[in-house]
Amino acid sequence: MENYVHVIPHKVIVNVAEANEVPTGVDLIQAPKIWPTTKGKGITVAILDTGCDNHPELTERIIGGRNFTDDDGGNPDIFLDYNGHGTHVAGTIAAQENKQGVVGVAPEANLLIVKVLNKKGAGQYDWIIQGIHYAIEQKVDIISMSLGGPQDVPELHEAIKKAIAHHILVVCAAGNEGDGDENTDEYAYPGHYNEVICVGAINHERNPTDFTNSHNEIDLVAPGEEILSTHLNGKYATLSGTSMAAPHVSGALALIKNIVNDLFERELTEPELYAQLIKRTVPLGFSPKLEGSGLVYLTVLDHLQNIFEAEKKSLVLNPRVPL
Repeated sequence: MENYVHVIPHKVIVNVAEANEVPTGVDLIQAPKIWPTTKGKGITVAILDTGCDNHPELTERIIGGRNFTDDDGGNPDIFLDYNGHGTHVAGTIAAQENKQGVVGVAPEANLLIVKVLNKKGAGQYDWIIQGIHYAIEQKVDIISMSLGGPQDVPELHEAIKKAIAHHILVVCAAGNEGDGDENTDEYAYPGHYNEVICVGAINHERNPTDFTNSHNEIDLVAPGEEILSTHLNGKYATLSGTSMAAPHVSGALALIKNIVNDLFERELTEPELYAQLIKRTVPLGFSPKLEGSGLVYLTVLDHLQNIFEAEKKSLVLNPRVPL
């Protein structure tokens, strides 16, 4: 298949040599409040993207990888990033917590780097399909894909369905062809497949970005505008796009999977884990075609429990309060 899929960042805003903060997006979805319970240890996320830089924030998180592109003469053992996109996605998922630089949503999760896009940010469908099968063979927990194209390719769809059958969560960016109108539909694949978790983008004010795709397969949204993360040559960059929103959800799932597997004392299936993710969203008041179930918000169940406890206490103190 000679048709190409591309990375889907909206734009690169700024590159910086140094950083020292919890990125706003990581904080917005409440990840730091989950870290006392789990930081994603033991969960493996396969990142299908442009590879990954040997960034000091990421080297301890990377457990291996493979190159399926034409970079480096097609050498399967070299999965370095010459574009920056994959490194940025990796940092949002799992940049380690070390009191410097940035920190990812799940700073102790493992990263499997599956290079399916070359230095130009483009990849053949065959590369992506091979990458999905490789991730399945490696028994990863989550596949994160911040890429997309206009064509519905049956072989790609089948590979994704195989991953789901192996209880792998597949997270995809919705795409950046949006026009800000909830009444129009913009599609990108694999994000539009029903089986994947399709992620749209919001800004730091919790409003849909003007570029995020809208359609009836959007599952939820995450921060995707002006996102600071790791980049090439040990540096950092601020990027915007649904590419930046998807890894927030991939990292969130790494935390959720740890929590709920311990809670239920067994490995949950992919549909069960998806349900646990959707339980941890808050509606923002926009059309479901723009926001799906809402913003991923990892502490929402704690918030509801606090409300329940407060209401229960009120009933004890005021027994005449009608039920």
